[in-house]
Amino acid sequence: MFEVSVTSHFSAAHHLDGYRGGCEAQHGHNWEVEVFVAGDSVDEIGMLVDFREVKEVLAAELDKLDHRDLNTLEVFDGRNPTSERIAEFLFNGLSEKLNAEGRRVSKVSVQETPGAKASYQG
Repeated sequence: MFEVSVTSHFSAAHHLDGYRGGCEAQHGHNWEVEVFVAGDSVDEIGMLVDFREVKEVLAAELDKLDHRDLNTLEVFDGRNPTSERIAEFLFNGLSEKLNAEGRRVSKVSVQETPGAKASYQG
């Protein structure tokens, strides 16, 4: 099994309804996102997927979140925009665009602060 990953970031605000503590108030993070693509084989030049393709698709998905109030986005309507939910949202969007014969998005990790990371695997 081969696996490649690409890391990027976005900045946004959110709050967590029902949370007792500081995260209940509006606040922001500089999230770091890592996407993993896995597959059993590489192409004729030895690549599972071109890093450039993954970077471009990831940038387009992150643009939907960057510098936004995540609580106002339709995708999080009625759900707290936690790191777990952000990872799930990105996993689904990236999978639609990157999954192809012989490869698939295997995991998306979202880190909201150093040392605090959530991942989603489909």
